[in-house]
Amino acid sequence: MGNIASALTLQTEETALIEELRAGSEDAFTWLISRYHQPIYSLLARTVRDRADAADLTQDVFVKVFKGMSGFHGESSLRTWIYRIALREASNQRRWWARHKQHEVAIEQEISESEYGAPVRLKELLVDPGESPFDAAVQTEIRERVENAISQVPEPYRTTLILRDIEGFVYEEVAQMQGVNLGTVKSRLVRGRAFLKTLLTKPQAGQHPAGLKVLDTPFAEEAR
Repeated sequence: MGNIASALTLQTEETALIEELRAGSEDAFTWLISRYHQPIYSLLARTVRDRADAADLTQDVFVKVFKGMSGFHGESSLRTWIYRIALREASNQRRWWARHKQHEVAIEQEISESEYGAPVRLKELLVDPGESPFDAAVQTEIRERVENAISQVPEPYRTTLILRDIEGFVYEEVAQMQGVNLGTVKSRLVRGRAFLKTLLTKPQAGQHPAGLKVLDTPFAEEAR
């Protein structure tokens, strides 16, 4: 009964929030951004080519959320709807990259001067001052390897893996976000986990495979 009451309370609170957003409440929209900005940025940073693009796309997502509130009729939860918009923006960005091969700029290259005349390098402009809960929870060396491995998992398995195992969405929510059925989500997740496990258990120079044993369990679990 406690779970039911909690669910009803959350539903009532979300309904009230949606009504305020539709009415143009600045406070409601500010709360929405503070609640979802970091999770949406983290998702996009793992699904597009670089963090600069992810930051721009995050802003685009909230512009679309603001403009699209009048068309949101509650077919899914507000959170699911926002994530669907984010995934669509990421997909559009990947298609854009497939059509336009951009000139790569070395991260150490000096691209401008500061107001004091000192050279500014690209890498200094791409530093992320924030850190997600996931980033803070693991050691830097392992985090970098995991992030690199995730980036090598092919789509659509990578996005499914991120939504379920990193963002923590339930299967039904992932299915709604990706516009597929539940069986497809589970199939993609199994294949995504298999890809990732293969990449993570591949020995690196000077590293014993046992060093990553701690990472085996989460990706070997059956879908819950």
